Amino acid sequence: MSYEQVSAAADFIRAKYSREIKVAVVLGSGLGAFAEELQDAISIPFSEIPNFARSTVEGHSGKLVIGSVEGIPVAVQQGRFHYYEGNEIQKVVLPVRTFGLLGIKTLILTNAAGSVRTSLKPGTLMLIRDHLNLMGVNPLRGENDARFGVRFPDMTEIYSRRLQEIASVEAGKISEERFRAGAEKTLRPLLRRGIYAGLAGPSYETPAEIRMLSLLGADAVGMSTVPEAIAARHQGMKVLGISCITNFAAGMMGDVIKHEEVLQTGEKVREIFSELLRRIIPKVV
Repeated sequence: MSYEQVSAAADFIRAKYSREIKVAVVLGSGLGAFAEELQDAISIPFSEIPNFARSTVEGHSGKLVIGSVEGIPVAVQQGRFHYYEGNEIQKVVLPVRTFGLLGIKTLILTNAAGSVRTSLKPGTLMLIRDHLNLMGVNPLRGENDARFGVRFPDMTEIYSRRLQEIASVEAGKISEERFRAGAEKTLRPLLRRGIYAGLAGPSYETPAEIRMLSLLGADAVGMSTVPEAIAARHQGMKVLGISCITNFAAGMMGDVIKHEEVLQTGEKVREIFSELLRRIIPKVV
C-alpha cells in the first residue's frame, strides 16, 4: 500500500470532516455500539473511502464514524479488516496508516479475545501490556517508505505505559462508583492486565496450541490488533490496547467455541466498555 494511496484516503476523510481529529478508536467484534454514542457524528461507509477494504465479518459494521466525546474529535473504525479475510497485510493496516496521515497521535485498539488463563473469565476487560506476533506476517515487511517511519522502529513500549495508567485509574473509578451504588457486591478490578497473542486465523486454536501459548506467557488470544499496533508505532502514534474476553480458549473448559458467543459477550459488556472509553478519551489527548 503506497503512501499516495493512503494519502488519498486521508484527503477524502479530511474533506468530509474539517476539525482536527485527536483520537482514533478501532472497535472489535461485538463492540461496535460505542460508535453510535458520538456527538455530532458523521458516518462514512468503508466502500466510499478510497482504497479501504470491506469488512465481511458479522459484528463489524464497516463504517468510519467521526464525531466527538466530551468535545474531543474522535474517529471510530466500526469494524476492521482482518488478515484472515484474504486481505494483504498492508490493506489490514491501511486505516491506521490513514489515521497517522490525518495527524492523529493516539490510537485505541480494541478486540474480542479468548482467555488462555482460568483466572481471566469471559466478560473481563484486559488491558494489553504487550503482545506476541504469531501471525506469520509483519506490516513493515518490504521496502520502507520513510514518510511513514524509520526502517527499524523500536517496539519496547508498543503499548503506551502512560495510556495504560490512565485507563487503569479510570477503570478503578468506575469500579468504586458501581460498588458504592450497589451495582457490584464486591469491589473488584474492572481491568486486568495481560499479554495478547495474535494468530492469523480464521480457525480457532487447538487445545495443543493453547497450551503452547500459555507456556509462552500469553494471557489472551485473538486474530487482530497486532499488525495495527506495529503500524501505529511505526508512525509514532501512542497505542492503548483493550481486549474484551469473550470465551475460554479451546480445551480449557471442553466447550465448543462459536462466534455467536463472542457477539453475545460483547453485548453484555457494552455499557461498561463504552463508559470506560468515554472516560479515557478526554484524558489521553
